[in-house]
Amino acid sequence: MNTKQKVTKRKILLFLPLIVFPLLGLGYYLFFIRDAEKEKQLVKKGINRDLPDAAFTREQPQDKYGYYQQSDRDSVKIKDYGLQSVAGRLGFKGIQEDPQTIAITQKLSLLDRELNRKEEPLVLGSPKMQQDPLKGDVDRLEGLMKSMQENKTADPEMEQLNGMLQGILDIQHPGRVQQRLEQTKSLKSDSLFRAIPAIIANHQKVVQGATIKLVLQDSVTLAGQLFFKGHSIYGICQLMNQRLLLNIKNIRLGTSIVPVDLTVYSLDGMEGINAPEVVFGDAVSGGTDNALQSMQFLNIDQSIGLQAAGAGINTAKNLFSKKVRRIKVKLEAGQPVLLRNNKSNQQNFN
Repeated sequence: MNTKQKVTKRKILLFLPLIVFPLLGLGYYLFFIRDAEKEKQLVKKGINRDLPDAAFTREQPQDKYGYYQQSDRDSVKIKDYGLQSVAGRLGFKGIQEDPQTIAITQKLSLLDRELNRKEEPLVLGSPKMQQDPLKGDVDRLEGLMKSMQENKTADPEMEQLNGMLQGILDIQHPGRVQQRLEQTKSLKSDSLFRAIPAIIANHQKVVQGATIKLVLQDSVTLAGQLFFKGHSIYGICQLMNQRLLLNIKNIRLGTSIVPVDLTVYSLDGMEGINAPEVVFGDAVSGGTDNALQSMQFLNIDQSIGLQAAGAGINTAKNLFSKKVRRIKVKLEAGQPVLLRNNKSNQQNFN
């Protein structure tokens, strides 16, 4: 009997949780969860008192430009995982054109466009007709050639293209050849008759046979040697006919003596430097000679004492005449002069 009661009790205790737990869950739902849902529904029916956060999160853009930037970043990420990026990481490179080929292609396209461009019709008497009608085309093509020559490295293809452009310009505009010839002639004539500018170096008074220092005011090549601006040269002067003549036969360059043949000209285009003191000196010396020569002692007896006195007078006459003849010409420092190269075929300006 006791055994049957224990078995029955165990069965009741075994099935009791199956009844109790559902009842407890139902009671919890009715008292807690259902009341909370009712409160939420009541809040939704009224005014929403919850405001959104004013600050954006780090991942969310703050304006329209931010969305564009985010789109670009996403595109970069997509490219990083693309086929081309993967191939580059593996060492495979795509087909790339030669930069020199690209440059030549661009220049040829510009040349073709300029050659095929239609010229605007010009009306007689218009300002455009009075101007050179070829100037615009020539300027554009010359600018194109200059841009092609900016590359310092020698390129046979570019040189050939430049020669072709020059030939096209000469064919289309024959006046260019004539202008080039005239310019060459003018340059040759200018270099043939051009004098070398120089200045007197020091303020001094010079006499016959004195040395005068000059300073070059331009770089020049003489006898195959380059003389820079500011180089000092020297010459020996000679007084004649109101002019101070100066010829330069040698120039020292370091330890070398360079033979030259230079003649000094004044700015008036005449040989030598103006020296009006020479006439006054010649007149004084001439008058002195005449005065001394008129002193003769032929009427006096030719004794030994008189002969000695005559010899002394002649000596004094010679000394006084030489003293009078020492004429001094005043030269100012910085006085400009021109040097004419008598060997013009060896002259070259730089």
